[in-house]
Amino acid sequence: MYRGIALRKIAARVNVIVYHDIDSAHGMAQQGSMSSTQAPTPSPDQNRSTQQAGFPIAIDGLRLARGGRTVLDGLSLTVAAGEVYALLGGNGAGKSTTLSALLGFLEPDAGTVQVCGLDPVRQPDSARALVAYLPENVALYDQLSAYENMAYFLALGGREPGPAEMDAALDAAGLQHEARARRVSGFSKGMRQKVAIAMAVLRNVPVLLLDEPTSGLDPRATADFNALLGVLKARGTAILMVTHDLLGAADCADRIGFLAQGWIVDEVQPGDGIDVLALHHRYGERTAA
Repeated sequence: MYRGIALRKIAARVNVIVYHDIDSAHGMAQQGSMSSTQAPTPSPDQNRSTQQAGFPIAIDGLRLARGGRTVLDGLSLTVAAGEVYALLGGNGAGKSTTLSALLGFLEPDAGTVQVCGLDPVRQPDSARALVAYLPENVALYDQLSAYENMAYFLALGGREPGPAEMDAALDAAGLQHEARARRVSGFSKGMRQKVAIAMAVLRNVPVLLLDEPTSGLDPRATADFNALLGVLKARGTAILMVTHDLLGAADCADRIGFLAQGWIVDEVQPGDGIDVLALHHRYGERTAA
């Protein structure tokens, strides 16, 4: 049944939500701690880091350059447990770079990145064990069924759910019963998303990272996806989604950050009574080059 999978194992881990045992992208050794007989006066930056303590997702003053271009330039944000934060920006704004930093694939040039208080570069295994990541295009094994894909990928992370548990998660994700035992080669993008989000539900991790989660989904699939985000919020999951879909973000996010010039130039709460047209206008004004 699983013939040939072992040869593709490493590539699969980079593209699906199982990150329990990925090697560090940089092979960094853990930094030693400093001690002193007298505590120094905290700097403003240290005070801000202290304020960010306790958030499952905390980014402070992140600066990252790629290919000689500064992509992120002082990005700071936090996401609380049970909160959906939408990071909105155009192509090349640094949305995917932010996710890569949270997954420990990119080492900051300056600033800090923490996942549940852990450095994802220096503590990659511990940090990624607390994260589920849903890429824009979910990579599943076409020759396997939804059940088989779930069993295989969850086993990589040390989780072995029974049939009843998988069915309950797929019920929550909205995947039809008749599709679950079929090969996923014929699945639509929305159906693949539902399998992946069901795996995230079963992993029960405190942090969920989403890359353009509603791109290409029809209205019904988008509504199902947003409803499931509500379930994960109620469980206490901290959810960071990066997107260019302002309308979709307004439907499901508690806060929306506008990413431009490498940092968050504005932040809004959809519940503040801002209508969609006003939100579009505000986004255009704040992100204009």
